[in-house]
Amino acid sequence: MPQPEFLPIQWKSTYLSLLDQRALPGKKEFLEIKSVEETIIAIRDMAVRGAPAIAITGIFGLTLGAKKKSGKVNSQEIESLIKQVFESRPTAVNLSFALQEAKKRVEGETLWESVQTVWESFALEMMVDDLNANQTLGKNGANLFPKNQEEFHIITHCNTGALATAGHGTALGVIRSLRDMGKKVVVYADETRPFLQGSRLTAFEMMEEGIECYIITDGMSGWLMNHRKIDAVLVGCDRVAANGDTANKIGTYNLAIVAHEHNVPFYVCATKDSFDLNLKTGEEIPIEMRKESEVTQFDFLKTHDGKYLFPEGKTSPVGARALNPSFDITKAKFIKNFITELGCFVPGEIPIRLKNV
Repeated sequence: MPQPEFLPIQWKSTYLSLLDQRALPGKKEFLEIKSVEETIIAIRDMAVRGAPAIAITGIFGLTLGAKKKSGKVNSQEIESLIKQVFESRPTAVNLSFALQEAKKRVEGETLWESVQTVWESFALEMMVDDLNANQTLGKNGANLFPKNQEEFHIITHCNTGALATAGHGTALGVIRSLRDMGKKVVVYADETRPFLQGSRLTAFEMMEEGIECYIITDGMSGWLMNHRKIDAVLVGCDRVAANGDTANKIGTYNLAIVAHEHNVPFYVCATKDSFDLNLKTGEEIPIEMRKESEVTQFDFLKTHDGKYLFPEGKTSPVGARALNPSFDITKAKFIKNFITELGCFVPGEIPIRLKNV
């Protein structure tokens, strides 16, 4: 199996080593996570982000929580650990599904030492499965593009690469697969306000691999589609309802509408664990509201001597209020295809494709 381009999640048997994505692109800094509490903070504060990466990290967090315990298992403590991790970021269904599976796998276990072993094995298994799924997804997606065309111009939103997964990535995985087929790919990365995952992380990954990439602000996609030939929009997702409505990073819905208006194919890239057939429509998907300060100030905008470029990092008037929903819902009607490790299909085929998986 090919090795992933980045190893943002590394298990060291006694602790979890996480690439702190808040520090990128300035420096590659790893956090030593030694408890479930530290795991929750890392997820909540976005040191690790991306639905698959959050799920894997969450199960390693359970493992660390079990390591702190000994003796006989208390079912209430199991429930408490799982609830704590779930509440760290509730929108991404990958985490919820992983925690449900983690609970099933320790049913009947009587000692914490055994629980720890089961959860550790499960987390490591998840890493391998996610990498394999991403590589298959990437190839499936690349096959949607014309074989006789040598150059593709693609818009992305947020970060959907190796940093958000166990390796290769979902939407960026398709781009990597096109590159591996010998195609030239030009990427236009939405900056993705307010946390700038596109400009900080997607551009970082593309530069690391020598793939041509231009950062655009979230409001530039309409101009781009008017003035340059765009072959597709590729995005990831955090949860998909049974009808195809999709939750993804805030700004995705806007991009889908603009793509629809310009007849640009809009593709959602997702592994099977992002589909939630228990939800009929996107209206049932919970939307996480984050801190107002992420919108009103740039804590990371400092000069070389550590001074803020704006007073106290603020980019808005003191006392100004902000709304900060972390996700929005893209209606199924705007999505041309879902690209998955199970193949590519239209929203209406979701129940059939996912029913027995």
